[in-house]
Amino acid sequence: MRYSVSVKFHKDFVEIDGSKIVVGIQAKPEKGKANEEVIKKIARHFKVAPSRVSIHSGARSQRKIIDIL
Repeated sequence: MRYSVSVKFHKDFVEIDGSKIVVGIQAKPEKGKANEEVIKKIARHFKVAPSRVSIHSGARSQRKIIDIL
């Protein structure tokens, strides 16, 4: 499945509306830490391993496209 993800900083939540996901994260966007937190939260929400979640595009953006295998 492919989803559109928006990231909000200094928050802690996951909201899903159809194929759009909004994720609140605490990590700073340095050295991929924010992307790691996004992947972990989405994996936890969908009850899959983090290795099954990947960022298709937007790794350096607040708007990302992710794939869940």
